[in-house]
Amino acid sequence: MTLRPLIGLLGVLVAALNAEFNELVMSTALTDVRGALGISHDPGLWIESVYASGLAFGMALAPWLAVTFTLRRFTLFTVWFTCAVTLAIPFVPDLPMMLGLRALQGLGGGFTIPLLMTTALRVLAPPIRLYGLAAYALTATFSPNVSSSIAAFWTDLVDWRFVFLEALPLGAVASVLVSYGLPQDPPRLERLRQFDWRGALLLAVGAGSLTTLMYHGDHQDWFNSDEVRILAMLCVIAFPLLAVNEWYHPLPLLKLQMLKRRNFAYGVVGLFLFLVVSLSASLVPQTYLASIQGYRALQGHWITLLIALGQFLMLPAVAVLLDREWADARAVTLCGLTLIVTACLGSALVDASWNREQFYVWQSLQMIGQPMVVLPLLMIATNAVQGPAEGPFASALINTTRSLAAPVGTCILELIDRFRGGLHSERLVDQLGQMRFRPELAHGFLPGNAVPISPDGTGAGAVRIAQAVKTQADVLTAADTFLILSSFGLLLALLVLLLPVRTYPPRILFAKH
Repeated sequence: MTLRPLIGLLGVLVAALNAEFNELVMSTALTDVRGALGISHDPGLWIESVYASGLAFGMALAPWLAVTFTLRRFTLFTVWFTCAVTLAIPFVPDLPMMLGLRALQGLGGGFTIPLLMTTALRVLAPPIRLYGLAAYALTATFSPNVSSSIAAFWTDLVDWRFVFLEALPLGAVASVLVSYGLPQDPPRLERLRQFDWRGALLLAVGAGSLTTLMYHGDHQDWFNSDEVRILAMLCVIAFPLLAVNEWYHPLPLLKLQMLKRRNFAYGVVGLFLFLVVSLSASLVPQTYLASIQGYRALQGHWITLLIALGQFLMLPAVAVLLDREWADARAVTLCGLTLIVTACLGSALVDASWNREQFYVWQSLQMIGQPMVVLPLLMIATNAVQGPAEGPFASALINTTRSLAAPVGTCILELIDRFRGGLHSERLVDQLGQMRFRPELAHGFLPGNAVPISPDGTGAGAVRIAQAVKTQADVLTAADTFLILSSFGLLLALLVLLLPVRTYPPRILFAKH
């Protein structure tokens, strides 16, 4: 195998990471962006939801379009398209234009990220395929955790506009590497006559409705809102029709028949669950430090940077381990899940005194455990792909399902905060009410040197107690969140025990055929 295709793969990796940063860094820096543009919280939700809708739609279409217009041409198009849209966002004059550009940015990101798996399955020979999958795994383990550091650097030390302007140098590097490395294939424009228009329309309606529902459902009070009921009805109608259409279409966007293979089905569902569980290592600790300790991104990013940098050591190490014939990918996955669930349970011991130092030991377990889950998962799933022709279909299914993990995970966190946070607040207030605001009994709620309050509950002490109740409720909610996310880890472990069958590293498996 020559070096040139590997250079092309590196270019696609840079492009995919750039697309990931466009999403994740923007989400981390959203408060600063809203403030700079004069956008309040509720309209700001649309900035994330329209991106997620475009992302899901783009991920389903990208592999099909890459085969039709050639991998090299389509990759270059997606890089330039994403950079152009991203660079325009800081200069928008109003919210509607911002939302339009964010939807296009999500579409560009959705076009780009699946191309990494498509390219890896095409250009990597079996002896080194595991290491290419390790490069793809960076988008699941490295990107979410390093985004906080990037956002902290730009927003706190430079300027919020650089959250978007960073796309230019990465896009330029990706373009050069892709132009040189990827092969020049002839386009297959005859495929356009068989384009799955019904599937694309149903996917746009279903994915757009679901992502919007996940981001706005809690804000709209769920099924007490007519908008939520309409979105839910669209999901219920669109997804079954999409499944029927894709099953019988001669050239579908999503080849659902591949889900009949146990190992591939495990890869699709397992990656979704893994990305939900990974919120316990990225979003939840950051949210706790911001809300309880008042951390800015620049102060709290170290705990996720630990996981991000550790991937450059752990992913190659796990690839070397999996490349041994005696290593069972399922056993490696279970070991990784044990570490992740232990990290969640340890983080659930959180109290109001925790700072980032208390998270380091649990984040270290996440750093080791995450690559031990995601890389075996990718190997198990891609080993079930039968030939290069199925590579784009595999990429479409895996990445489309993956794109829904962030909206669903965000919705889960909001539901936990809504129900568990509300329950804890009510119980704490009820306990204070039973104490009749006697300072000597309420002292346990007050941080530091408590300010006494008058019998009628007025004065500075009342403010201190209100703040303490909110702090304790937030801490208890964070602990519950870690426990609930650990249950998703256990669910994934159960899936590992029941669904996939033993497989071998690509260099051994494909040598036998």
